[in-house]
Amino acid sequence: RDYERTKKLHDQQLVSTEELEKAQLALRQQREELANANDALKIVKEGVSASMAGYSTTMVRSTIDGTILNIPVKVGNSVTMSNTFNDGTTIATVANMNDLLFKGNIDETEVAKLRKGMDLSITVGATPDVRLAARLEFIAPKVSSGTTGNQFEIKGALLQTKGTTLRAGYSANAEIILDSRSQVIALPESAVKIEDGKSVVYVQTGGKDSQTFERRVVQTGLSDGVNIEIRSGLRVGERVRGNEINQQQ
Repeated sequence: RDYERTKKLHDQQLVSTEELEKAQLALRQQREELANANDALKIVKEGVSASMAGYSTTMVRSTIDGTILNIPVKVGNSVTMSNTFNDGTTIATVANMNDLLFKGNIDETEVAKLRKGMDLSITVGATPDVRLAARLEFIAPKVSSGTTGNQFEIKGALLQTKGTTLRAGYSANAEIILDSRSQVIALPESAVKIEDGKSVVYVQTGGKDSQTFERRVVQTGLSDGVNIEIRSGLRVGERVRGNEINQQQ
C-alpha cells in the first residue's frame, strides 16, 4: 500500500524519484521477508521449504578443494540461501590446508622496520623443531584492539607446507631477519663501552695472563641485541677484556 500510494504521488510529481526508489526497495525487502516466513512455516509443517523443494535431495558441493573445518548446522536445522538482503546460512567451513596464513602481532617499536615481502621463519608449537618459510603479506595500518600495549597485526603466507602436518588454529611464532652479516668480527655488546660518544674496547696487551689493557676506539656495525659487529679497530686473535677474538663470526 505504501508503495502504491508513493507511486501515485510520484506520477503526480508530488514526491521525488528518490522517495519512489526507497518505496520500491522497502517493497522488495518485505517480499523477501514474507517469502522467508512462508518457507519457515513450510519447514515446520513438511520438513522442507517451498523455495528449496526442488533441491532437497541435491548434493551440496564446495566451491573449492579443501578440508572441512566446521559444520555449524545439524540435521533438522533450517537454512536459508543467500540473497540481496540475507547472507544465508553457513553450513560448512572449508579451507585449503595447503594455502595457510600466519597471523600475529608485533609491538609498535618494531613495526616501522617491517616491509611487505620480507621473509619470515615460522615455528609451530606442535612441531617446534620444524621451521617453515613464509612471506610477509600484510601489516595493519592501525593498532589491533584487545591487545596488550600498542601492537599491530601482521599476516604471512606460508610458502611450503608439504611433508608437515598442520592444523588450523595452531599457535606459532615468527622470526623476521631485518639485516644480516656473515664472516665479520663480532663481540658481546657488553664488551663495547661508549666514552665521549665513541665506541671503545679494552684490548689485552703483553700476553694471555697480562693485566695490561689498551684503550682502543672501534667502529661498530650491526647488532642483534646480544652481539655487535666490529667493522674496524680489532684483529682476529686479539683479546678484548673478557673476550678473545679467535675467529671470524
